[in-house]
Amino acid sequence: MPIPELIAHRGYAARYPENTLVALEAAVGAGARFVEVDVQLSADGVPVLFHDRTLRRMCGVRGAVSGYRASRLGSLSASEPGRFGQTFAETPLATLGQFRGFLEANPGVVGFVEAKPAAVRYFGRERVLDAIAAELQPMAAQCVLISSVLPLLLAARGRSQSREGIVGWHALGGVVRRWRQRHAYAGLRPEYLFCDVRGLPGSGAIGFHRARIAVYEIADAALALDLHRRGADLIETFAIGELRRELEARVVPVPGTPGMAP
Repeated sequence: MPIPELIAHRGYAARYPENTLVALEAAVGAGARFVEVDVQLSADGVPVLFHDRTLRRMCGVRGAVSGYRASRLGSLSASEPGRFGQTFAETPLATLGQFRGFLEANPGVVGFVEAKPAAVRYFGRERVLDAIAAELQPMAAQCVLISSVLPLLLAARGRSQSREGIVGWHALGGVVRRWRQRHAYAGLRPEYLFCDVRGLPGSGAIGFHRARIAVYEIADAALALDLHRRGADLIETFAIGELRRELEARVVPVPGTPGMAP
């Protein structure tokens, strides 16, 4: 069996500050064809790449992304000082517009863009959809909108089936923590379904309608291969380089395969 496709979770987050351009570029350098980023909105509605509810872990300051204007966020260092000290002190927060530029420079890479619940609660789903779509509309064919907020995904699906407004999402993905929660997405019929590995049953096939299944967060090659055998199409990992090398070392080509040495 070939190795599963890997998604670089927030870029190459095992070695670089997550959701930053340096982490994304390093992921591509490590062979990533799929990357995932998180999106929230600044106080003035600019989409930025950020996961946490507060800025403390990444930037060492109080408050949430939604409490700062984009100009102020742009002056902060997204260096994850608790993990990296001052190594990445000059690394700024990335905007979704910069992520679009990253995709333009890497046309073979697919971006999974996760709209975070904190942004939807603060701004409402329509404003979040408007902000994300306005930035990514030119690259819509290279992006998949994902979220754990089902009403946002349903609204996005409705836009994609309409001739009005900002449309163009070719694929959507639900995000669940527990496998049993997948049933809530049956009406959406998502093209992708992301599930936390800790929420999966311990054995048996995993599948959901025609959705491609992505499992997060995985760092172990044996587990990744087992999940792939059970039906997972994609494995999401912070350690894209290490996991890819371990997977390639474990999968032995069949003798006689074209390109093999005699």
